[in-house]
Amino acid sequence: MKRIAVFTSGGDAPGMNACIRAAVRGAIYHGLEVYGIRRGYNGMISGDIFPMNSQSVSNIVQRGGTMLKSARSKEFMTPEGRKKAYENLMNAGIEGLVAIGGNGTFTGAEVFFNEYEIPTVGCPGTIDNDLYGTDYTIGFDTAVNTALEAIDKIRDTADSHDRVFFIEVMGRDSGYIAIQSGIGGGAEIVMVPETHTPLKKVVSTLKDGWSRSKSSSIVVVAEGDEEGHATDIAEKIKNQVADKLDIRVTTLGHIQRGGTPTAYDRILASRLGLGAVEGLIKGYKNVMAGVVNNEMVYTPFIDTIKKPKPIHDDLLRMVHILSM
Repeated sequence: MKRIAVFTSGGDAPGMNACIRAAVRGAIYHGLEVYGIRRGYNGMISGDIFPMNSQSVSNIVQRGGTMLKSARSKEFMTPEGRKKAYENLMNAGIEGLVAIGGNGTFTGAEVFFNEYEIPTVGCPGTIDNDLYGTDYTIGFDTAVNTALEAIDKIRDTADSHDRVFFIEVMGRDSGYIAIQSGIGGGAEIVMVPETHTPLKKVVSTLKDGWSRSKSSSIVVVAEGDEEGHATDIAEKIKNQVADKLDIRVTTLGHIQRGGTPTAYDRILASRLGLGAVEGLIKGYKNVMAGVVNNEMVYTPFIDTIKKPKPIHDDLLRMVHILSM
C-alpha cells in the first residue's frame, strides 16, 4: 500500500481534527502518500480529493469541528453514487481509506467494501459514544464536559428561584451523555433510552424532594428517551404536580458538538488516527480501530453497527442513590 485517503463523515465531533492530524502524519511517518477528501462521501463522489502533507495539518489539534468538512450523502446510498466514488478513488490511486465518523459512516463503508473491496479502517468519531468496539468515542468527553458546564450554570438559576429544570442533552439512541453529565452535575433524575423511567417515578421523586424542603431539582433527559423530548415530559409532569413545582425546560442542542476538544479527546483521537493507519499497513480492512481497556483493538464494521453498547447498571444505580 502506497497511497491512502482520510475523510470525515456524518455529525462533527470535537477531536476529529486531532484524528486527521494523526492519520496524515502517521501515514507520512510510515512512508505513505496521504490524500484528504472534503465533505465525506459527497466529496468522494464529486472527486474533491487532494494531496496532504505534514504542513496541511499544522495548528488544528486544538480546533473543534473538522477541517475536511462533513456531510451526509444521499447519493452515496445509491449504487450509481458508490460507482462514481470508486472511480474517483481509482483515478487518484487511492489504495486504502481512513473513515472518521459514526454508525452511518461505517454502514456506508461496509456496503462500499462489499462492492469494491477497498480496505477501510474507521475511527469512531461521534459524541454519542454509542459504537461497540471502543470504550469511548472521539468527542464524547468534550460533549459531556460542555453539557456539565451548562448544567452547573442552570443549577445556579434553579436554586435561586426554587425551580425544577428539565435539561435535554443529545443522545437519540444512547444515554451516555445524559448519564455521565447527570451524575457529574448532581441531577436528581436521568432519563435515557436504554431504560424506561415511568413518569410516575419522576413525579414521586420530585414530590419527595419537595416534601423534604428541597428547593430545586435537575432532571437530565436524553433526546431519545421513550417518554419523549424534555418539553413533552415537562408538560406531562406539570399536569400532575399542579402548582407545587415551578418547572422550566432547557434544550442544549448543538452546542454539545462544538468547542475546543478536551485533552482526553485529543489524545484518544490521535491514538485512533495513528491506529487506523497502522491497521491498514498491517492488512486490516473493513474494521474500526478502538481502545478497549487501554488496548488498541480492531472490530468489524458489522459488529460496531449491529451490536449494542449498553449503559452499565452501576451508573443507573448511582443516579438513584446519589439523588437522595
